[in-house]
Amino acid sequence: MRATIIFIGFLFGFIFSQPALAQKGLHTKSKKAIEYYREADNHRVRMQYQTAEQLIQVAIKKDDKFQEAYMILALIYRATGRIDEAVSQMEFAKSLDEKNSIVLYELAKLYLRQGKYNEVLTTTREYLASSPTYDRRIEDAKKMEATAEFAIHHMNDASLYNPHPLSDTVNAFPTQYFPVVTVDKSAILFTRRFGASMDFDEDLVISYKKDDGQWGFAKSLSRNINTDGNEGTCTLSADGRTLIFTSCFGRPGYGSCDLYVSKKIGDEWTVPVNLGPKINTRAWESQPSLSADGRTLYFVSDRHKGDVGHRDLYVSILDDQDEWTSAKALSEEVNSMGDEVSPFIHPNGVTLYFASNGLMGFGGFDIFRTEKTDTGWTTPVNMGYPLNNSEDQLSLFITSDGEQGYYSHEDIFENQKRSILYEFDVPEETQVKYKTSYVKGHVYDAKTQKPIKAEIELFDLKKVQKISQVKSDSVSGDYLMVLTEGAEYALYVDKKGYLFKSMSFNYEKGTEKPVEVDIFLNPISEGTSVILNNIFFKLDSYELENKSTTELDRLIRFLKINDQIKVEIGGHTDDLGSDEYNKKLSLQRAESVYKYLVSHGIPKAQLRYQGYGKTQPAVPNTSEINRQYNRRIEFKVVK
Repeated sequence: MRATIIFIGFLFGFIFSQPALAQKGLHTKSKKAIEYYREADNHRVRMQYQTAEQLIQVAIKKDDKFQEAYMILALIYRATGRIDEAVSQMEFAKSLDEKNSIVLYELAKLYLRQGKYNEVLTTTREYLASSPTYDRRIEDAKKMEATAEFAIHHMNDASLYNPHPLSDTVNAFPTQYFPVVTVDKSAILFTRRFGASMDFDEDLVISYKKDDGQWGFAKSLSRNINTDGNEGTCTLSADGRTLIFTSCFGRPGYGSCDLYVSKKIGDEWTVPVNLGPKINTRAWESQPSLSADGRTLYFVSDRHKGDVGHRDLYVSILDDQDEWTSAKALSEEVNSMGDEVSPFIHPNGVTLYFASNGLMGFGGFDIFRTEKTDTGWTTPVNMGYPLNNSEDQLSLFITSDGEQGYYSHEDIFENQKRSILYEFDVPEETQVKYKTSYVKGHVYDAKTQKPIKAEIELFDLKKVQKISQVKSDSVSGDYLMVLTEGAEYALYVDKKGYLFKSMSFNYEKGTEKPVEVDIFLNPISEGTSVILNNIFFKLDSYELENKSTTELDRLIRFLKINDQIKVEIGGHTDDLGSDEYNKKLSLQRAESVYKYLVSHGIPKAQLRYQGYGKTQPAVPNTSEINRQYNRRIEFKVVK
């Protein structure tokens, strides 16, 4: 995989330029050649490559044995992406004086760029044996040697990935990069540019998957988003309604590039708003990645230029007041002495992918993976060859099920650089540890049947911990909540003035297929009831299991907020067993819930409990699943 380099100026804030070569002890006596050489090098370091190339060619004509002139020409070719030509020129420069340590050093860098790791080993060892004196180059050479040894040891079968370009309906522009795929795989969002240089405008576009599985033509995301300025790298929450993107020109900001947020309400995107000084600074902020619920933001900034890398990964959390907290750099396990860029947090909220040139890899920027734990981040793992190779790898996206990946790939097409989007199969051995599914649908008022905006929260029942939180759309009622395997979940849908709804999802043993459920909330009124799906008892017992705590605490909160109502806790069973046994067990279970509520501050006068045994089944007792559903606790407003 090769990631695009033609837009690196936008991604990284500036383009690296090689410092001018030393001009003492040049391998020529031609004053004219030296004059053209010096002028060419001055243009080169200012990235005026066309003029620099013309001048250095004149210097070579003045003296065709001028070693340093060939070195400059090789550096010009490298800066303009002509790596093979650069190697050819540098190899010729070496033939003119094989003991020139700078030539050996620069040639090793070019071999590394080509992925010629055996040649890297030979050349770096020649360089280190030449008694060099410049400490920085010695350090770089040792790193190149270690990189080559690592790469040779970790090469494997490229056929496992099966990469292929997306259709022309997506790759419809001269340049497209940084893909983002929705959780349900129904749409792909990316940045497009109408030309290869920074002179062309960047916009965000989206392509939807049609009924036949093909991608439709990409179109502008929104007039409120795209302007005459550049709208660059972006991220989308799992429900597709929170967008954060990079903008460098044309909007009020704090620095060179800032992050902005827009919300989708119905079918319209709101006017973008700067995320503010807790995230944006006078420095460069870009390449955002949102967690599935849109409440954790990872991004890149170069705000701290010092001993750590120029670019590091940062994180900010949306608090209970819907304010972003002050961004903090990720730990040293992730942020190395080099640069870390292009983070992507998987929808599972645990697996973080990012690119780094400071960790051991195959050369340039490699893609790494780390897992979030209760205490921090695990040691990053290189994603391996051929996902990583000797070139810069950027803009990786992995689908929620972990089975497909997307990236941007640069190639030469009709003598022009072009970046297009690719899809590949993720080998099973490198797939995410925790895959995800989702539940989606609409939230309605049960009486009016109209869509409503409601709070939707997901809890890990065993940890008694909130995992994520989203809101349904105020216009359509749409909602989507990601569910990650490895836990048992309670999902709550709540709105002031309504009875809350609870759902249960057990993904401890793996993920299930996506679920589509429309939710109808009842306004609080006498006679309305709701099943408490996340209250659990031990087998043939009325003793509450610990994982019932989340539901019970939710019920306590509801009763304290709505202290003017009186409710009944009703116990129900299936049809197995005698009437007397079922009646007694249902009453005891209802009483257990009642006692828990009273012990946690709910007045007895606000409560009553009743056992109904098997007399009021919610569904026919025709299967084990139905019987399990009938073994329930109901919560009913009685006054």
